[in-house]
Amino acid sequence: MDRLEKYLKLHNLSEIYPSDIAKILKTFENNEFLKALKIVPLDILGDIALSLPDRYFSDIIENFSVTDLSYAISQLESDDQTDFMQKFEILNKLKAVKVFETLNEVDKKEISTLQRYHEDEAGAYMQLEIFTAEKKEIVENVIKRFARLRKENSLENVQNLFIVNEKNHLEYTIGLEDLLIFDFSKTLEDNLNNNSDNFEPKFAKDKDSIKDVVHSFEAYDLSVMPIVNSKGILLGRITSDDIYDIIQDEATEQMYNLAGVNDDAEDDNEILNASKKRAIWLSLNLFTAIIASSVIGLFTDTLNNMVALAVLMPIVASMGGNAGTQSLTVVVRQLALGEISQGDAMRIITKEVTIALGNGLFFAIIMGVIASIWFNIPMLGVVIALSMLINLFMAGFFGAIIPLLLKKIDVDPAIGSTVILTTVTDIVGFFSFLGLATYILL
Repeated sequence: MDRLEKYLKLHNLSEIYPSDIAKILKTFENNEFLKALKIVPLDILGDIALSLPDRYFSDIIENFSVTDLSYAISQLESDDQTDFMQKFEILNKLKAVKVFETLNEVDKKEISTLQRYHEDEAGAYMQLEIFTAEKKEIVENVIKRFARLRKENSLENVQNLFIVNEKNHLEYTIGLEDLLIFDFSKTLEDNLNNNSDNFEPKFAKDKDSIKDVVHSFEAYDLSVMPIVNSKGILLGRITSDDIYDIIQDEATEQMYNLAGVNDDAEDDNEILNASKKRAIWLSLNLFTAIIASSVIGLFTDTLNNMVALAVLMPIVASMGGNAGTQSLTVVVRQLALGEISQGDAMRIITKEVTIALGNGLFFAIIMGVIASIWFNIPMLGVVIALSMLINLFMAGFFGAIIPLLLKKIDVDPAIGSTVILTTVTDIVGFFSFLGLATYILL
């Protein structure tokens, strides 16, 4: 508590970063956390709530009145207001409705507008607060209007002026630093005449995939992107801070999916819910493990005749699994970053198979020599070397082709890839090793 009070006393409200407050709040135990919330200024309560992990959100909405929450939401930008209300409705629908009814008509209309978009659409992430002007306006008047809006806190995080026509169609995007070197006594149109091509806007449509928007931000090094509808009418903007959040969320989801974990369940504070989600993937893994074990069962006589095979068998499967995971991780990540085009499949498969074969040959020789010396059976070294070469080849091939096929059928390449790959490398590893041992050694 003392640390938070000291921080608040040392900083003006305009100097406070919600992420700093959130970091301090996370150090408190439950009772202290609730007490600390009461001294947080309501002006930034909404930003702090969105900066904290989801497990804290219920404490915030349960420990503040409808009036306080309504005021806190009114201080947020439109996209953050929508995020806040969506989380609120999930946790406490009745109270969320009461808070929504107390908001002013403008806020209610903006929240309702943004909630109509699907979470994969660009429109769901845009802010409706934008700074616009028409070409006929005098630059000096535009700058004075911008200064007034900033003083009134009607606009935040503005880097661009959007030029629209009388029907609100987007025509140009001007950075504020460029606006400052315009001739203030002339109209925007007069200033644009000589170099209008430099201000052609990079924009997205409200129904475009948010993933495409993220790639555009990365490709053109953008800080903000205007969003228009199908008729070219300017609706809002997406800023880089929202893009950073999307990238982080996608990376987290991808990592969880590769491990067979549901990211929404892991953010939930209910252990039972997270356990159920994990159990689904563990059940699938158990089923595939039984299939792999059944392959071993086909060679019971071979294993009984040569105990060394049981000692070496896990090495073949383990090396294949690790090599496959390397290929899988690289391909999944490159797909997520948009670095693999539709015609790239053969190039990617060739690359991963070549790498796997190169490593397979190298480690097959090493392991073949070790096995021969270890058990004093030269042909055993040949068997494990051939088996490792086969399994690493298959690991590279399936590590590349599984995510590519999933992407082809519009399934997240990270979902289920690891389980499928592990099953393949285990079965191929066990079958090739024990099959070759049966044929060559017995």
